[in-house]
Amino acid sequence: MAIDSIRTIETDMTESTKGPAGLSSGATLIACAESWIEVEALRQLEQTAELPGMRAAVGLPDLHPGKGCPIGAAFLAERIYPALVGNDIGCGMALWQTDLPTRKLKPERAAARLQGLEGPWEGDLEAWRAEHSLAPTDFDTALGTIGGGNHFAEIQAVEEILDPNGYAGLDLDAGRLLLLVHSGSRGLGESILRAVVDQQGRAELDPDSAAAQAYLSHHDQALGWAEANRRLIAQRLLNALGADAERRLDVWHNLVQPVDWPGERLWLHRKGAAPADRGPVVIPCSRHCSPSGRTTKPVRPRISVGGSTPTSSAATQCGSIAA
Repeated sequence: MAIDSIRTIETDMTESTKGPAGLSSGATLIACAESWIEVEALRQLEQTAELPGMRAAVGLPDLHPGKGCPIGAAFLAERIYPALVGNDIGCGMALWQTDLPTRKLKPERAAARLQGLEGPWEGDLEAWRAEHSLAPTDFDTALGTIGGGNHFAEIQAVEEILDPNGYAGLDLDAGRLLLLVHSGSRGLGESILRAVVDQQGRAELDPDSAAAQAYLSHHDQALGWAEANRRLIAQRLLNALGADAERRLDVWHNLVQPVDWPGERLWLHRKGAAPADRGPVVIPCSRHCSPSGRTTKPVRPRISVGGSTPTSSAATQCGSIAA
Protein backbone atom coordinates (compact mmCIF):
# COMPACT_ATOMS: atom_id res chain seq x y z
CA MET A 1 0.00 0.00 0.00
CA ALA A 2 1.56 3.30 -1.02
CA ILE A 3 2.10 5.89 1.68
CA ASP A 4 0.69 8.62 -0.58
CA SER A 5 -2.59 6.74 -0.87
CA ILE A 6 -3.16 7.05 2.88
CA ARG A 7 -2.82 10.82 2.91
CA THR A 8 -5.95 11.24 0.83
CA ILE A 9 -7.95 10.44 3.96
CA GLU A 10 -7.02 13.81 5.41
CA THR A 11 -9.42 15.54 3.04
CA ASP A 12 -12.29 13.83 4.87
CA MET A 13 -11.20 15.02 8.32
CA THR A 14 -13.03 17.80 10.11
CA GLU A 15 -11.11 20.57 11.85
CA SER A 16 -12.11 19.16 15.27
CA THR A 17 -10.54 15.82 14.38
CA LYS A 18 -7.41 17.24 12.81
CA GLY A 19 -6.79 19.99 15.33
CA PRO A 20 -7.27 23.76 15.02
CA ALA A 21 -4.63 24.19 12.32
CA GLY A 22 -4.96 20.81 10.63
CA LEU A 23 -2.15 18.29 10.34
CA SER A 24 1.26 19.07 8.93
CA SER A 25 2.15 17.62 5.54
CA GLY A 26 4.31 14.92 7.12
CA ALA A 27 1.62 13.48 9.39
CA THR A 28 -1.43 11.43 8.54
CA LEU A 29 -4.51 10.58 10.58
CA ILE A 30 -6.76 7.64 9.70
CA ALA A 31 -10.03 8.27 11.53
CA CYS A 32 -13.61 9.20 10.82
CA ALA A 33 -14.92 12.67 11.50
CA GLU A 34 -16.78 11.42 14.59
CA SER A 35 -13.59 10.19 16.30
CA TRP A 36 -12.60 12.26 19.32
CA ILE A 37 -8.82 12.65 19.42
CA GLU A 38 -6.98 14.86 21.88
CA VAL A 39 -5.14 17.86 20.48
CA GLU A 40 -2.01 16.82 22.40
CA ALA A 41 -1.96 13.49 20.54
CA LEU A 42 -2.14 15.34 17.22
CA ARG A 43 0.66 17.67 18.33
CA GLN A 44 2.82 14.66 19.22
CA LEU A 45 2.05 13.05 15.87
CA GLU A 46 3.14 16.17 14.00
CA GLN A 47 6.24 16.52 16.17
CA THR A 48 7.22 12.91 15.47
CA ALA A 49 6.69 13.42 11.73
CA GLU A 50 9.42 16.07 11.82
CA LEU A 51 12.12 13.79 13.27
CA PRO A 52 15.19 13.29 11.06
CA GLY A 53 14.71 10.56 8.46
CA MET A 54 10.99 10.15 9.17
CA ARG A 55 9.12 9.14 6.02
CA ALA A 56 5.62 8.76 7.44
CA ALA A 57 3.86 9.21 10.77
CA VAL A 58 0.39 7.69 10.71
CA GLY A 59 -2.13 8.08 13.53
CA LEU A 60 -4.92 5.53 13.85
CA PRO A 61 -8.47 5.91 15.20
CA ASP A 62 -7.42 5.31 18.83
CA LEU A 63 -4.56 7.84 18.72
CA HIS A 64 -3.84 9.25 22.18
CA PRO A 65 -0.96 11.05 23.91
CA GLY A 66 2.04 9.15 25.21
CA LYS A 67 5.30 10.13 26.88
CA GLY A 68 6.72 12.34 24.16
CA CYS A 69 5.26 10.42 21.22
CA PRO A 70 1.70 9.30 20.54
CA ILE A 71 0.24 5.84 21.09
CA GLY A 72 -1.94 4.24 18.45
CA ALA A 73 0.38 5.14 15.59
CA ALA A 74 2.92 3.71 13.16
CA PHE A 75 6.09 5.41 11.95
CA LEU A 76 8.23 4.63 8.91
CA ALA A 77 11.80 5.93 9.17
CA GLU A 78 15.25 5.61 7.69
CA ARG A 79 16.70 5.01 11.15
CA ILE A 80 15.73 3.26 14.35
CA TYR A 81 14.02 5.20 17.15
CA PRO A 82 13.84 3.03 20.31
CA ALA A 83 11.80 5.72 22.07
CA LEU A 84 9.01 5.31 19.51
CA VAL A 85 8.64 1.64 20.45
CA GLY A 86 8.72 2.59 24.11
CA ASN A 87 9.44 0.59 27.22
CA ASP A 88 6.92 -2.22 26.76
CA ILE A 89 8.59 -3.93 23.83
CA GLY A 90 6.49 -6.82 22.54
CA CYS A 91 3.27 -5.73 24.19
CA GLY A 92 0.38 -7.36 22.38
CA MET A 93 -2.85 -9.31 22.61
CA ALA A 94 -3.48 -13.03 22.45
CA LEU A 95 -6.81 -14.83 22.15
CA TRP A 96 -7.56 -18.41 23.21
CA GLN A 97 -10.58 -20.58 22.46
CA THR A 98 -11.38 -22.50 25.62
CA ASP A 99 -13.37 -25.71 26.01
CA LEU A 100 -15.63 -24.17 28.68
CA PRO A 101 -19.31 -23.96 27.67
CA THR A 102 -20.58 -20.42 28.12
CA ARG A 103 -23.87 -21.61 29.59
CA LYS A 104 -22.09 -23.38 32.46
CA LEU A 105 -20.02 -20.41 33.64
CA LYS A 106 -20.77 -19.08 37.12
CA PRO A 107 -19.09 -15.64 37.18
CA GLU A 108 -18.82 -15.41 40.97
CA ARG A 109 -17.33 -18.87 41.24
CA ALA A 110 -14.90 -18.19 38.40
CA ALA A 111 -13.81 -14.90 39.97
CA ALA A 112 -13.08 -16.68 43.25
CA ARG A 113 -10.89 -19.22 41.46
CA LEU A 114 -8.89 -16.46 39.79
CA GLN A 115 -7.88 -14.80 43.05
CA GLY A 116 -4.17 -14.70 43.85
CA LEU A 117 -2.89 -14.79 40.26
CA GLU A 118 -1.32 -11.33 40.48
CA GLY A 119 1.73 -12.65 42.30
CA PRO A 120 4.78 -14.47 40.89
CA TRP A 121 4.27 -17.86 39.31
CA GLU A 122 5.41 -20.71 41.54
CA GLY A 123 6.13 -23.12 38.70
CA ASP A 124 9.40 -24.21 37.07
CA LEU A 125 10.81 -21.10 35.37
CA GLU A 126 13.81 -22.96 34.00
CA ALA A 127 11.58 -25.45 32.19
CA TRP A 128 9.32 -22.66 30.90
CA ARG A 129 12.31 -20.76 29.53
CA ALA A 130 13.61 -23.89 27.84
CA GLU A 131 10.23 -24.64 26.29
CA HIS A 132 10.09 -21.15 24.79
CA SER A 133 13.81 -20.79 23.96
CA LEU A 134 14.27 -17.90 26.38
CA ALA A 135 17.64 -16.89 27.80
CA PRO A 136 17.55 -16.12 31.53
CA THR A 137 17.00 -12.46 32.49
CA ASP A 138 16.82 -10.50 35.73
CA PHE A 139 13.06 -10.12 35.25
CA ASP A 140 11.92 -13.71 34.92
CA THR A 141 10.05 -13.74 38.21
CA ALA A 142 7.54 -11.47 36.42
CA LEU A 143 6.79 -14.14 33.81
CA GLY A 144 3.12 -15.02 34.00
CA THR A 145 2.06 -11.68 35.50
CA ILE A 146 -0.15 -9.13 33.76
CA GLY A 147 1.31 -5.85 34.99
CA GLY A 148 -0.36 -2.49 35.39
CA GLY A 149 -1.71 0.22 33.14
CA ASN A 150 -4.25 -0.99 30.62
CA HIS A 151 -3.04 -4.61 30.68
CA PHE A 152 -5.64 -7.25 31.47
CA ALA A 153 -6.82 -10.83 31.11
CA GLU A 154 -10.51 -11.45 30.47
CA ILE A 155 -12.84 -14.39 30.14
CA GLN A 156 -15.21 -13.52 27.29
CA ALA A 157 -18.28 -14.88 25.55
CA VAL A 158 -19.54 -14.35 22.01
CA GLU A 159 -22.59 -12.08 22.20
CA GLU A 160 -23.25 -11.38 18.54
CA ILE A 161 -21.90 -12.49 15.17
CA LEU A 162 -21.80 -9.48 12.88
CA ASP A 163 -20.23 -11.12 9.83
CA PRO A 164 -20.96 -14.87 9.53
CA ASN A 165 -18.46 -15.42 6.74
CA GLY A 166 -15.71 -13.58 8.56
CA TYR A 167 -16.55 -15.38 11.79
CA ALA A 168 -16.19 -18.75 10.11
CA GLY A 169 -12.59 -17.90 9.28
CA LEU A 170 -11.72 -17.15 12.90
CA ASP A 171 -12.21 -20.77 14.01
CA LEU A 172 -14.13 -19.77 17.14
CA ASP A 173 -16.92 -21.65 18.93
CA ALA A 174 -19.82 -19.36 19.75
CA GLY A 175 -20.95 -21.69 22.52
CA ARG A 176 -17.66 -21.72 24.42
CA LEU A 177 -15.75 -19.08 26.34
CA LEU A 178 -12.74 -17.14 25.09
CA LEU A 179 -9.71 -15.85 26.97
CA LEU A 180 -8.11 -12.56 25.91
CA VAL A 181 -4.72 -11.51 27.36
CA HIS A 182 -3.09 -8.09 26.93
CA SER A 183 0.43 -7.80 28.35
CA GLY A 184 4.05 -7.31 27.34
CA SER A 185 7.65 -7.60 28.43
CA ARG A 186 7.21 -6.06 31.88
CA GLY A 187 10.48 -4.82 33.44
CA LEU A 188 12.63 -6.37 30.72
CA GLY A 189 11.44 -3.94 28.05
CA GLU A 190 11.84 -1.04 30.44
CA SER A 191 15.45 -2.02 31.14
CA ILE A 192 16.26 -2.27 27.42
CA LEU A 193 14.91 1.20 26.66
CA ARG A 194 16.56 2.68 29.74
CA ALA A 195 19.98 1.30 28.71
CA VAL A 196 19.67 2.87 25.25
CA VAL A 197 18.48 6.22 26.59
CA ASP A 198 21.27 6.34 29.16
CA GLN A 199 23.88 5.81 26.44
CA GLN A 200 22.34 7.46 23.38
CA GLY A 201 19.60 9.72 24.66
CA ARG A 202 16.32 9.63 22.73
CA ALA A 203 18.00 10.19 19.37
CA GLU A 204 17.78 7.87 16.40
CA LEU A 205 20.20 4.99 15.83
CA ASP A 206 22.04 4.25 12.61
CA PRO A 207 20.81 0.73 11.70
CA ASP A 208 24.38 -0.33 10.86
CA SER A 209 25.83 0.87 14.16
CA ALA A 210 26.84 -1.38 17.03
CA ALA A 211 24.35 0.42 19.27
CA ALA A 212 21.47 -0.34 16.89
CA GLN A 213 22.46 -3.97 16.51
CA ALA A 214 22.67 -4.39 20.29
CA TYR A 215 19.25 -2.76 20.69
CA LEU A 216 17.68 -4.97 18.02
CA SER A 217 19.10 -8.10 19.64
CA HIS A 218 17.63 -7.16 23.02
CA HIS A 219 14.41 -5.99 21.34
CA ASP A 220 13.91 -9.38 19.69
CA GLN A 221 14.60 -11.10 23.00
CA ALA A 222 11.86 -8.98 24.58
CA LEU A 223 9.42 -9.94 21.80
CA GLY A 224 9.89 -13.62 22.64
CA TRP A 225 9.71 -12.94 26.36
CA ALA A 226 6.44 -11.01 25.98
CA GLU A 227 4.83 -13.77 23.93
CA ALA A 228 5.91 -16.40 26.46
CA ASN A 229 4.53 -14.17 29.20
CA ARG A 230 1.08 -14.04 27.59
CA ARG A 231 1.14 -17.82 27.21
CA LEU A 232 1.98 -18.29 30.88
CA ILE A 233 -0.70 -15.82 31.99
CA ALA A 234 -3.20 -17.82 29.96
CA GLN A 235 -1.98 -21.12 31.39
CA ARG A 236 -2.32 -19.85 34.95
CA LEU A 237 -5.91 -18.70 34.36
CA LEU A 238 -6.87 -21.84 32.50
CA ASN A 239 -5.40 -24.06 35.21
CA ALA A 240 -7.34 -22.14 37.84
CA LEU A 241 -10.55 -22.70 35.89
CA GLY A 242 -9.79 -26.32 35.07
CA ALA A 243 -9.96 -25.61 31.34
CA ASP A 244 -8.05 -26.39 28.18
CA ALA A 245 -7.68 -23.97 25.29
CA GLU A 246 -6.12 -23.43 21.88
CA ARG A 247 -4.49 -20.16 20.94
CA ARG A 248 -6.14 -18.47 17.96
CA LEU A 249 -3.90 -15.43 17.62
CA ASP A 250 -1.04 -13.54 19.27
CA VAL A 251 -0.15 -10.18 17.75
CA TRP A 252 2.42 -7.64 18.97
CA HIS A 253 1.58 -3.95 18.72
CA ASN A 254 4.81 -2.45 20.17
CA LEU A 255 7.87 -3.20 18.06
CA VAL A 256 10.16 -2.10 15.24
CA GLN A 257 10.78 -4.16 12.12
CA PRO A 258 12.68 -3.75 8.85
CA VAL A 259 10.72 -3.04 5.69
CA ASP A 260 12.22 -3.57 2.25
CA TRP A 261 11.11 -0.48 0.37
CA PRO A 262 11.92 -0.04 -3.34
CA GLY A 263 15.68 0.34 -3.45
CA GLU A 264 16.21 0.70 0.30
CA ARG A 265 15.53 -0.68 3.74
CA LEU A 266 13.35 1.34 6.13
CA TRP A 267 12.18 0.71 9.69
CA LEU A 268 8.53 0.46 10.67
CA HIS A 269 7.87 1.39 14.29
CA ARG A 270 4.57 0.36 15.88
CA LYS A 271 3.33 1.96 19.07
CA GLY A 272 -0.02 0.52 20.05
CA ALA A 273 -0.62 -0.33 16.39
CA ALA A 274 -1.31 -3.94 15.37
CA PRO A 275 -0.33 -5.01 11.84
CA ALA A 276 -3.02 -5.56 9.23
CA ASP A 277 -1.10 -8.26 7.36
CA ARG A 278 -0.75 -11.00 9.99
CA GLY A 279 -4.29 -12.32 10.02
CA PRO A 280 -7.00 -11.55 12.60
CA VAL A 281 -6.51 -8.95 15.32
CA VAL A 282 -8.54 -8.02 18.37
CA ILE A 283 -10.06 -4.58 18.99
CA PRO A 284 -10.92 -4.36 22.71
CA CYS A 285 -13.33 -1.86 24.15
CA SER A 286 -12.13 1.17 26.04
CA ARG A 287 -11.08 0.18 29.54
CA HIS A 288 -13.17 3.14 30.75
CA CYS A 289 -16.37 1.34 29.74
CA SER A 290 -18.63 0.07 32.47
CA PRO A 291 -18.48 -3.73 32.83
CA SER A 292 -21.93 -4.10 31.31
CA GLY A 293 -20.90 -2.06 28.28
CA ARG A 294 -17.62 -3.76 27.48
CA THR A 295 -17.37 -5.44 24.12
CA THR A 296 -14.39 -6.74 22.17
CA LYS A 297 -14.34 -7.28 18.41
CA PRO A 298 -12.08 -9.91 16.81
CA VAL A 299 -11.65 -8.74 13.24
CA ARG A 300 -9.87 -9.79 10.06
CA PRO A 301 -8.25 -6.74 8.40
CA ARG A 302 -8.83 -6.26 4.69
CA ILE A 303 -5.89 -4.68 2.89
CA SER A 304 -6.41 -2.96 -0.44
CA VAL A 305 -3.56 -1.96 -2.71
CA GLY A 306 -3.52 0.82 -5.26
CA GLY A 307 -5.09 3.88 -3.74
CA SER A 308 -7.44 2.63 -1.06
CA THR A 309 -6.89 2.18 2.63
CA PRO A 310 -6.74 -0.74 5.05
CA THR A 311 -10.10 -1.67 6.51
CA SER A 312 -11.31 -4.37 8.85
CA SER A 313 -14.35 -6.58 9.05
CA ALA A 314 -15.87 -6.91 12.53
CA ALA A 315 -16.73 -10.58 12.56
CA THR A 316 -17.68 -11.06 16.18
CA GLN A 317 -18.65 -9.03 19.20
CA CYS A 318 -17.63 -10.46 22.56
CA GLY A 319 -18.72 -9.37 25.99
CA SER A 320 -16.63 -9.56 29.14
CA ILE A 321 -17.79 -12.11 31.70
CA ALA A 322 -15.00 -11.83 34.25
CA ALA A 323 -12.00 -9.56 34.39
